[in-house]
Amino acid sequence: MPVLLAALALAASTCPADPTPILRADDQTLLNAFATGDRPAWDRLMAPDAVYIDENGAIMPRAAFLAQQLPLPAGVSGHLDILTYDVRRDGDVAFVIHHDDEHESYHGVQLRAGYITSEAWVCHEGAWKLAQAHTYVDAKDPPAVALPPAELQAYAGRYRAAPDLIWIIERSGDHLVGHRPGAPPQPLSFELKDVAFIAGQPRDRRIFQRDARGVVMGFVLRREGEDIVWRRE
Repeated sequence: MPVLLAALALAASTCPADPTPILRADDQTLLNAFATGDRPAWDRLMAPDAVYIDENGAIMPRAAFLAQQLPLPAGVSGHLDILTYDVRRDGDVAFVIHHDDEHESYHGVQLRAGYITSEAWVCHEGAWKLAQAHTYVDAKDPPAVALPPAELQAYAGRYRAAPDLIWIIERSGDHLVGHRPGAPPQPLSFELKDVAFIAGQPRDRRIFQRDARGVVMGFVLRREGEDIVWRRE
């Protein structure tokens, strides 16, 4: 009996055993539709109760998402290409993660961005439909600027945010490093004067504060609009 039930379940699922080629092609179609405003493509491939979560955290049911699918405005063009594609199937559900590369021309300015999208596709009546998608920005470090060596020492010191929360900035040749006591030092780069970051941590900024004399008195560690205040000792 278990063998018979398994055979019946397999027969009921008419989607291919390996959905990767179909889903990858469908996802590239959907990425292309962002630039052209091809709403019918999304309408055809989305499940009736689909939900899309964009890179800004907006949660949109199917109708709301389709309503905003419009061609790029005048002066803007671009395309998205799939770089990596991973599929894991569990019965009639396929879980997908793909990494996408965006090239955009914004009124002649060439821009580039990366995205990571996770999806759930469902096999329904022999066709795969997108049930849920969540797109994340693949954040990258900002360009670094070189500060005059004479200005670097102004940032060196010991900073405290709580009795047990200390961060140390030290001069190391032509650059600065920062670290917690006992931890390995990490190079500190500057996005601009008084705004620093650590490579590989694009969500964080260290914004230095100065007193009326121009002396560095501390910094705020800012992430997603939330600040931790560090005072120089």
